[in-house]
Amino acid sequence: MQRQAGVLLPISALRGGWGIGDFGKGADTFIQLISDMGFSVWQVLPITLIGEGNSPYSGESSYAGNYALIDIEALHERLLSRKEKEESLYQGSPYKVDYDFALATKKRLLKLAFSRINSDDRVKINAFLKKNMKWLSSYATYMAIKEESGTGFLNWSEGLKQRDTQALKAAQSRLSSEIAYYYFEQTIFYQQWENLKNRAAVAGVKIFGDLPVYVALESVEVWAEPEVFALDTNFTPKKVAGVPPDYFAEDGQLWGNPIYNYKRMKEDGYSWWTDRLLHNLKLYDILRIDHFRGLSEYWAVPAGAKTAKLGKWEKAPGMAIWKALNKLTDNPPIVAEDLGSIDEKVVRLLEKTGFPGMRVLQFGFDGNRANPHLPYNYPINSVAYTATHDNNTTLGWLYELDSATREGVLNFLDVKGDWGQGGGLAPAVIAAIKAVMQSSAKLAIIPFQDLCGYGADARINIPGVAKGNWEYRITQTAIDEIAIPTILSINRKYGRTMR
Repeated sequence: MQRQAGVLLPISALRGGWGIGDFGKGADTFIQLISDMGFSVWQVLPITLIGEGNSPYSGESSYAGNYALIDIEALHERLLSRKEKEESLYQGSPYKVDYDFALATKKRLLKLAFSRINSDDRVKINAFLKKNMKWLSSYATYMAIKEESGTGFLNWSEGLKQRDTQALKAAQSRLSSEIAYYYFEQTIFYQQWENLKNRAAVAGVKIFGDLPVYVALESVEVWAEPEVFALDTNFTPKKVAGVPPDYFAEDGQLWGNPIYNYKRMKEDGYSWWTDRLLHNLKLYDILRIDHFRGLSEYWAVPAGAKTAKLGKWEKAPGMAIWKALNKLTDNPPIVAEDLGSIDEKVVRLLEKTGFPGMRVLQFGFDGNRANPHLPYNYPINSVAYTATHDNNTTLGWLYELDSATREGVLNFLDVKGDWGQGGGLAPAVIAAIKAVMQSSAKLAIIPFQDLCGYGADARINIPGVAKGNWEYRITQTAIDEIAIPTILSINRKYGRTMR
């Protein structure tokens, strides 16, 4: 089994001309960059629709791609002229994602492109629709009605909200052109994603994707298949999802997602879950299951609670879902996000599945030498990180530690001198990267910001904070910060590259 290493960076954080990273030239440049450093894995965040707070973990569909990631430049000039593309380019700051601009501008341009499609385009769209009818039809209808009404489905007329046959037929007839646009949008998205994935493969880079355990209450899935969620007839949940108090939040995290009706799911062999998993396993070379604990037991919080503290653990299907999946595919390349509150049941479930779990250096310094997050305790079957998208950067984390803990960390990492220095050769960050790279974990992942030696201002997400997240973007200056020969040497030294 070959040891590997990868880089964590959401696609939205890439360089791009429309206020957000996308599937275009910025992605190609990034793939080449990490390949030059000896990395063979690119870990991304969910590429589906974003939701409240621009979070990629709370979108309105588990299947539909985020159209803001579409590369406008790649659209044929028959659909969009060179002038139309150039006149719509973003003129603001390159340091943060401008979601308002990106979403509005790309929607306008894609609709303009759709108005110019020809018969050949329609053949391709129909072929994509035929293959993806199970989710695409509901998605397109949902989005067209939402666009017409200006609100989510919970506020629709009762007939549309409850998917009354006559009301739906009338809406689909009235909004046929709008529905066809969403077929086009997703056809383009998936074509471009497949092309990007193929280009990465040519460069020897695997795409490591991410699947949120839950879906948003106002989502296509809840509207189209309410029976698989624990809701009343008016779509009101009695309990919602979250996690108890942990490292990230002292009050826990109150996510508010509806929890699943596992009794109903069991009746057809958990097909809702297996369909979703198989879809994502086709999207990515490796798939991370976010909040894996929720498939062993889930934290159920009474609806209306102010914090997640009032929740309790309830039993989930555990191995039953994975047994159902194993009947449909062999040895799925899945990684379990097993961070946070983990008990013996989760440990046993992970052992039964055979999936690797995660280890994060920043969690290793509580004074316990048996702490599983200390590098010398990492098992081979694990994925090791200096930090995840939910953590501070390594340098930012060191600055926030109390002096005694920080001294212990620096002693462990054997860092002497100016620990607070930043940049690509930041001694404390390079030492942290080495500690993870030299561990036994079969895959080591380094956030892009740690390669640059950046501080807390480059953090991607602060769990439990509603605004200001998911905005980080890279620049050429950031790329220039990286000590490429040093990182390549570390990858080689610890057997994580064949180059």
